[in-house]
Amino acid sequence: MGVAVAMAVVTWVVAAAHHLPVRDPDGVSVPTWVRLPLIVLAAVLLDLVARWTAYVRATPGSGAWQAFRTVLRERWTREQVWFTASGLVAWYVSYVAFRNLKGYLPFVNDRLWDTELARLDRLLWLGHDPAGVLHEVLGTGWAAWLLSGVYVLWIGLVPAALAIALVWTRRSITGALYVTAVTYNWLLGVAVYYLVPSLGPVYSRPEEFAGLPRTFNTSVQELLLRDRIAVLADAWDTRAVQTVAAFASLHVAITITTCLVAELLRLPRWVRLSGWVFAGLTCLSTVYLGWHFFVDVLGGVVVGTLALVLAAWTTGHPLRRRDRTWSLREARAREDEQVAG
Repeated sequence: MGVAVAMAVVTWVVAAAHHLPVRDPDGVSVPTWVRLPLIVLAAVLLDLVARWTAYVRATPGSGAWQAFRTVLRERWTREQVWFTASGLVAWYVSYVAFRNLKGYLPFVNDRLWDTELARLDRLLWLGHDPAGVLHEVLGTGWAAWLLSGVYVLWIGLVPAALAIALVWTRRSITGALYVTAVTYNWLLGVAVYYLVPSLGPVYSRPEEFAGLPRTFNTSVQELLLRDRIAVLADAWDTRAVQTVAAFASLHVAITITTCLVAELLRLPRWVRLSGWVFAGLTCLSTVYLGWHFFVDVLGGVVVGTLALVLAAWTTGHPLRRRDRTWSLREARAREDEQVAG
């Protein structure tokens, strides 16, 4: 919540200083303030229905309504409602502040570092362009469709993981750790955007990606470019939000944060392995599709890791992997003790 308040204040200061509007970043589609609570509500209903069904089967004599009230009372205490609601509000405020601050970037710092980032990429890849190498190795057919799907799939990852953290972790310190880590990703990400403004390869060197087939990803890239042009023409004359910024990749950063939290929780091996595979594909897709330079990916790894460390310091999480010998009840008891402390 502290991160959210700080980001909101900075947003207001920058908007006032440069005479810019504060926008709902998703106003052209379903607003986040509608979509996000609906996702959390769906997670709540799924949790309640599953436990209500189990309760009715375990106690055949109890009435359906009485069983539902019992489950609702046990699962959704005042403390749990506050934990979920406050986490949801904090995440939303930080997200809106992040998107607006990202949109203000061209008005605050119009220096672009794409040329320098491209040179650094070639230095790291021994004189070769990373995207060009990937196009040569993977081709420009099925790989473009697959990686476009991976990049789009990420959009649903964050709200789904947020719902799990706020609803299914039961007021745990790990749930607080994850939500706080994501807000730190927003904070660190926008700070780096202002330090090293850049457009990304597909906008600074579009000819190198002209050979890729048209996919949903292409439409999104064109939409973001149109939004940027509209905002730069007159920020007050459009509902669009400028969202073009490359260094560092927050797709990579938040995916890394999520994978590290999964490791801390010692989630089932297949879950952790799937997470890391998805993280690898996300890194690959951002470079292949031209969203980011290779150094943006490296920056994203650093941001995602640092965000988790800062969140652990803020929430008091020990950043130790859960002991396999803990029972679920013992793990929850220890987490509740830490939250209460």
